[in-house]
Amino acid sequence: MRFDNGRESQNVEDRRGSGGGRGVRVGGKGIGLGTIVLALVAMYFGVDPSIVLNQASVGSEPSAHVSPAERPAAENEQARFISMVLADTEQTWGEIFRAGGERYVEPKLVLFTGATRTACGVGQAAMGPFYCPGDQKVYIDLSFYDELRTRFHAPGDFAQAYVIAHEIGHHVQNLLGISDKVQAARQRASEAEGNQLSVRLELQADCLAGVWANHADRARNVLESGDLEEALNAASAIGDDQLQKQAQGYAVPDSFTHGTSAQRVRWFRQGMESGSLKSCDTFSARQL
Repeated sequence: MRFDNGRESQNVEDRRGSGGGRGVRVGGKGIGLGTIVLALVAMYFGVDPSIVLNQASVGSEPSAHVSPAERPAAENEQARFISMVLADTEQTWGEIFRAGGERYVEPKLVLFTGATRTACGVGQAAMGPFYCPGDQKVYIDLSFYDELRTRFHAPGDFAQAYVIAHEIGHHVQNLLGISDKVQAARQRASEAEGNQLSVRLELQADCLAGVWANHADRARNVLESGDLEEALNAASAIGDDQLQKQAQGYAVPDSFTHGTSAQRVRWFRQGMESGSLKSCDTFSARQL
């Protein structure tokens, strides 16, 4: 990807090194490695991170703050890139909302290490990047990108950008009132029906990530050769079927909450090719 102006967002909150190094406390007990492993397994089984987060309250262990100058240069460069991606999403969604007569409220993006406080409870690196509607913040531990590159074989800067754009898609859903409607519907639904609603919500976020990429490239020519393939590869790598097969050797479709690899690729491509919010109506689609 290319960001010629190099503009960085002012909405990045850097918590790396401030409490994550020694873990967190939940209900007076420290979270150990076993809990982290269970959280990772839960993610593989398609458990909505917000459900896990809402069950916990967190108190950070004291640790020394690590300044940006003391962190690895590559890590700081990655943080700078994410800040530029966030800035571009702010510009794109600001323009889209203004065109629709609405105001885009910019979210915050929190960089953390290990675990951190959120309005949704305790956020853990093992759960991957997530969006918390309670504080309108996106949370990410940069170690996730190491996993994406090494474990899931999905390297590349646009793969990283896709992950951020997907979480920003959840913020857009929150601003439009879609998330609240889905949550209300899930409370009235069976577990299987609730999972299907979650799948449609996640696939719509993938589509919205594609809408951002479409507008950003047409307006600022941000994509380079191979970028689209990187994003599609990342979308495929984190499909429910792919993750479950890696974790247990087989997939359980009724437990899916994010969509299959093919579905995630399809809906990101839909948004990328159309550039239209109307094309992202996953809730009316007969076939995902």
